Amino acid sequence: MIQKHYQKACDSLEPQTLYVVATPIGNLADITLRALAVLKNADIVCAEDTRVTAQLLSAYGIQAKLVSVREHNEQQMTDKITAYLSDGLKVAQVSDAGTPAVCDPGAKLAARVRTAGFKVVPVVGASAVMGALSVAGVAEPNFYFNGFLPPKSGERRKLFEKWAEADYPVVMFETPHRIEAALADMVAQFPEREIVLAREISKTFETFLSGSVADIQTALQNDGNQTRGEMVLILHPAKKEKSSSLPEAAQNVMKVLAAELPTKQAADLAAKITGESKKALYDLALTWKQ
Repeated sequence: MIQKHYQKACDSLEPQTLYVVATPIGNLADITLRALAVLKNADIVCAEDTRVTAQLLSAYGIQAKLVSVREHNEQQMTDKITAYLSDGLKVAQVSDAGTPAVCDPGAKLAARVRTAGFKVVPVVGASAVMGALSVAGVAEPNFYFNGFLPPKSGERRKLFEKWAEADYPVVMFETPHRIEAALADMVAQFPEREIVLAREISKTFETFLSGSVADIQTALQNDGNQTRGEMVLILHPAKKEKSSSLPEAAQNVMKVLAAELPTKQAADLAAKITGESKKALYDLALTWKQ
């Protein structure tokens, strides 16, 4: 049965096509049959680091012509890749781990290839973002992906200020050598906000820590091993203030304004008139819409 689906994937491959292939982020068993079919049959495999990709291919007994497409040469390499496609070849693009072009090289290549008139096809698979979200327990239907946090404290704090009242989860990456500084900045902004730290997803030392920002900061201070490896942070949404705590007069003001103005503008004006929380007034108006 497995061979049947693998062969079907092989038969579906088309020339003059760039396949953007997701590869495992740790556990080699997470690769898909379709990814293996593409890598086995591609005429050219564009790799972020050819040594890393060579190890992956070797694990599955695949030999391929590897070319290096990294951040610093991606723009120049696009001409070579489009030339390969013009010659009727099948080209695969991979990063060291996960999905190319998501905090990795690949976006410029995909855009240029499509502009040149060739097909760009995603071969979906492992994703640290979705893996972390799937176990974080967030119920909201939308989320914001920030990528890597800024390296400077001042820039991080500005971001955290923007997220102080966010009603959606925020997903971000952080490096081991900056995680403690990032948590310190986060604690200064919202120490009791719930977060999840997903570390080394799918690898031997996979760990998930959850609790308040202060709790996670303490956990890392008590166990240096928790500051190692690849990290994904998920900041849970700010807890909504209960609208029932608003005085009836303030609710009436908001009701009148919301009938005539956009919700955000109405909440801002109602807050100025009543002296109540703009966030609470805004959330109240949202409950009316529901």
